[in-house]
Amino acid sequence: MKKVLECIHDGLIVSCQALEDEPLHSPFIMGRMALAAKEGGAKGIRANSTIDILEIKKQVDLPVIGIIKQVYGGNEVYITPTMSEVDSLAKTGVEIIATDATNRLRPDGKTLKQFYNEIRETYPDILLMADVSTVEEAIYAEKLGFDIVAPTLYGYTAETMGKKIYQDDYALLKEIVTCVKHSKVIAEGNVLTPEIACSILNMGVHAVVVGGAITRPQQITKRFVEALRNN
Repeated sequence: MKKVLECIHDGLIVSCQALEDEPLHSPFIMGRMALAAKEGGAKGIRANSTIDILEIKKQVDLPVIGIIKQVYGGNEVYITPTMSEVDSLAKTGVEIIATDATNRLRPDGKTLKQFYNEIRETYPDILLMADVSTVEEAIYAEKLGFDIVAPTLYGYTAETMGKKIYQDDYALLKEIVTCVKHSKVIAEGNVLTPEIACSILNMGVHAVVVGGAITRPQQITKRFVEALRNN
C-alpha cells in the first residue's frame, strides 16, 4: 500500500470517466484515454465501472482509483454505496477503492462506520479513499482509518451545493490539509487549469485529480464557446 501512495505522490491523477449519456461512453475509449494520460505523465487513473477499469488495466500499469456510480432509489449516496460495488471493484484488482464518505446513511441503511469496518474486514489490503464534502467529514474519515481523504463531493451535497474547490481562496482544502494529519489528502473537483493544479499541490496535498478539464471534450468545448460569446 505504501508503494502505491509513493507512486502518486506530487503527481497528477486523471479521472477517465464517461457516463451512459455522454459521447465518449465506452470502455475502449476510456482505455485509450488512460493510455493517453499515461503518455502525458499521469501518475494514476480514477475510473468508474468494472468494465472500464478492466480495459484501463489492460492499457496502463498505473495505480487505479476505482469507483462504481450506482443509484438506489432516492438515496443520495451513489459513489460505491454498498458492499456489492466494493466486491465488484475488488475483483478488478484496483489498488484504491473510493467511496462516498459523507455523513449520510447508505442505501442499505448502514452508517459510514459500519460500512468502513465491513470493507476493512473483507479487504484489508486495498487502500480506501474517502470522498467527502466538509472538513468535519474529512476528520471523521481519518478517524475511521481511511488511507486517503478527498473533497470530491464538495459542491454536490445539500450543505455545499454549487460551491467549487477554488472558491474563497481554497479555504476548505487548506483547512482539510491542516486538520488531517495521518490520511493522505488528495485534491479533486473543479480543477480546471494547470495553474489551479499547481496552486493546490503547493498547499501540501498528496496529489491532484483532474477529470473533465482533460477527459470531457464537451465540457472543454463549452467553456471555449461561452468565453467567445462573452468576448
